[in-house]
Amino acid sequence: MNGVAVCRKLVAIVVVALSGLGILVAPLAVAGAAAAGGCGGTAYVTNEQGGTVSVLKTATGAVSATLTVAGPARVAITPDGKHAYVTDYLDGGGNAVSVITTATGAVSAPITIGKGPVGVAITPDGKRAYVVNSGDGTVSVITTATGAVSAPITIGKGAGPALAITPDGKQVYVVNSGDGTVLVITTATGAVSAPIAVRKGPGTPGVAITPDGKRAYVTNLVDGTVSVITTATGVVSAPITVGKGAFTVAITPDGKHAYVTNQFDGTVSVITTATGAVSTPITVGKGPDGVAFTPDGKHAYVTNFEDGTVSVITTATGVVSARITVGKGAAGVAICPARNVH
Repeated sequence: MNGVAVCRKLVAIVVVALSGLGILVAPLAVAGAAAAGGCGGTAYVTNEQGGTVSVLKTATGAVSATLTVAGPARVAITPDGKHAYVTDYLDGGGNAVSVITTATGAVSAPITIGKGPVGVAITPDGKRAYVVNSGDGTVSVITTATGAVSAPITIGKGAGPALAITPDGKQVYVVNSGDGTVLVITTATGAVSAPIAVRKGPGTPGVAITPDGKRAYVTNLVDGTVSVITTATGVVSAPITVGKGAFTVAITPDGKHAYVTNQFDGTVSVITTATGAVSTPITVGKGPDGVAFTPDGKHAYVTNFEDGTVSVITTATGVVSARITVGKGAAGVAICPARNVH
């Protein structure tokens, strides 16, 4: 991850006041299912250094297509499964989002937004896409029906690389890796909260919200920890120690576990959300980055940036059941929503 090649060089995130990196965990797909009008049974992986997006079949692990997208960083899929939104990071020089029509693999003309877009998330109703722009410290809002982009919402220098939307769609949690804070956008008004201090200094690259909307999990790259924010109060818990270079975090569909990619030691830590207990680290590939779950929660897909692969973890056992070769700089991953499976 170079200096946010989605901050791949995450290190840059820290050293340079982190201008960004991203993650997003989009709704996912049931292995082996077919979809009508959606993309059930399919995972999308951004290959940041290869300039492509790999399309995987979760039933077999086969790469069914490789799509050309300029400097892809993160990806999010609409709730109806019809479109995948990909941020065009281009090593910090990009300023657009490309939209893939999942039924055909067609890639739209880029939608121009802010500089250095990384994290992207879709509202639960599918009407808007929120994108954090690490290069200019803003969040862009795209109306999915038209592609229209609203006036940017200012977050501040070092914004990103990740953001997450609450299950009710009312708030967007945006990490600011530059100063170790989290800011909350009210979607109805675009108002931004006062910063919530997570750690002293830069290095908060990932955020995910539990399915009940009560807690936000935030990774602390430098410390190798995860902090938990109670969303009703903004209170931050004592940090939970995970692995070296805690980067992306994702919550299982049942809300019982949080999976954290540890970039610097090639592992994934699993936190039991009810107790804060941490499992023995699961060894994956080199430079683990993004993570997403199949809708049934039985498998976690982890991208490995440094070796261009995806590790598939069986969540019931913690065993890595497969490693799939994708493209150079595998970064973001999203799996199609279960509701699109027929």
